[in-house]
Amino acid sequence: MNNSKVIRAFAPLLLVVLLLSGCSGADTSDNRGVREPSSHVTATGGEPKAGGTVTYGFPSPFKGLFEPAFYEGEDDFHVLEFITEPLFTVTGDLTTAPGIATWEESADHKTFTFKIKQGIHWQNGAELTVEDWKFALEVIADPDYTGPRFYSVEMIQGAEAYHTGKAKQISGIQVIDPYTMKVTVTAARVNTIDNLWAYPMNKSYFAGVAVKDMPNSDQVRKAPIGIGPFKVKHIQPGEFVELTRFDDYYKGKPLLDGVLYKVFDDKLIASLFEQGGVDIEQAPRDAYESLKKLNNITLMQTPDLSYEYIGFKFGHWDGKAQQIVMDNPKFSDKRLRQAMYYALDRKGIIDAFSYGLGKLVETPISSKSWAKVPEDQINRYPYDQEKAKKLLDEAGYKDTDGDGLREDPKGTKFVIHFDGMVGGANDEPRTEAILQNWREVGLDVRLNGGALKEMNTFYTAVEEDDPSVELFNGVWGLSNDPDPSGLWRENDQWNYPRWSSEENERLIREGISLKAYDREYRKQVYYDWQKLINEEVPMIFVAERETITAVNKRLQGVKINTLSNIIEPYKWWVKDSE
Repeated sequence: MNNSKVIRAFAPLLLVVLLLSGCSGADTSDNRGVREPSSHVTATGGEPKAGGTVTYGFPSPFKGLFEPAFYEGEDDFHVLEFITEPLFTVTGDLTTAPGIATWEESADHKTFTFKIKQGIHWQNGAELTVEDWKFALEVIADPDYTGPRFYSVEMIQGAEAYHTGKAKQISGIQVIDPYTMKVTVTAARVNTIDNLWAYPMNKSYFAGVAVKDMPNSDQVRKAPIGIGPFKVKHIQPGEFVELTRFDDYYKGKPLLDGVLYKVFDDKLIASLFEQGGVDIEQAPRDAYESLKKLNNITLMQTPDLSYEYIGFKFGHWDGKAQQIVMDNPKFSDKRLRQAMYYALDRKGIIDAFSYGLGKLVETPISSKSWAKVPEDQINRYPYDQEKAKKLLDEAGYKDTDGDGLREDPKGTKFVIHFDGMVGGANDEPRTEAILQNWREVGLDVRLNGGALKEMNTFYTAVEEDDPSVELFNGVWGLSNDPDPSGLWRENDQWNYPRWSSEENERLIREGISLKAYDREYRKQVYYDWQKLINEEVPMIFVAERETITAVNKRLQGVKINTLSNIIEPYKWWVKDSE
């Protein structure tokens, strides 16, 4: 599970987008909860019928790693959503729940006994057994494994020894029978199930293929198989994948004959939908207005499992000590950080440049999570320039020379450098609007180097703590479990702001402690952690992103949620299919 952090391991999930800035005036109302996202497409007439094919669009060439243990991005993952499935499921409140596999947990929370359903078949006819799951865990722990998912098995007893070549098997895995397996972990953690790798690999299908050769094998590149409702018929690398119905799918024969996963130019998305060239695709925001005008599609919206933010740099990463060092005093006064929060017109940002497609948030836990703190327990930081000015005055940031820009508390010139990434025609004016918000309260915030950075240059500057980077735009993807580990601790390299505190570290530890097996206790810990972040403002949370999925009205049965728009595709069907 934990897919978002998995993806970050191979392709930086600091998907730096310029957070769109606008000028909607001093109205402090916001758009929390205004738009209730669609949860499904309802049939407009008749009963579901079998037959027909549909086209699922994607805007860029896919890499072609069609095996969960090796895939790197959503381009390949969407294909995997049609052809395979994990052993566990994630519920609406982002809790991991039994699916193909159920489990019993020992009293000390270190041994898990899993049972999988019998009679589930791979697309080559072999029956799914726990040997296939054991094989997947061994592949990821293998010394020659080069993928990004070792963290999903490292908690298993003996996995580290196996990974370093000191052991020939993983001691913490014990097969009881073809459908029962015990897994023993090194320490009790309340989110072991959330982090444990849950995708099996067909052991017999990969027989004779060395782990180091798997990423480029035919089993991954040309003829992948899974246990899902559709199977691969033909792959045209980087262009399309032709999928056909898998009649022996364990939940029942799919209604569609097949799905064509095809790459399209996003600039043509409106005309493609109008002409019937594509049936379903996650749409770019820039296409929202043109898609709304089409009568033959339904636009579905849902919060994404990610948030947009503007991060402060508090220090740097010490590679030798493997922890952050908070040695930049520039943003040490939280009143400055809070003032910059109040000064930013986030609603204007969303309304003016994102068509309202986003929800204001104040903390880094998804609004869909069971651990999300209630809004009435935190500061919502509405757009309030007068409050921003008051806080700056109190902190000693005042205009002492009459030029309209504030000096620091020592009376010296105060300049903040802002970094963003170039990507589209609107990026520069959007950035200028953001900077203007801060100039209006007297803060001299300038574009670092005078221009937006190319993507790779930007990533390098932020990740390597270029001293010129002081304030930066980013987006973080989230996992279904609310544990902030990986992004927020002092020993997390992905903690790009380089901020932490004793209380932050304590609460993160408490959130996965033995006491946290009491769900209410764990929930309160995360409430307290979010209150801390909300008060300290190590970053400005701009919005929880909202995704748009366009669906041709001939395609029925589509459901979407925070995690995906490919949910139970075996129930999809088309009207008037021939």
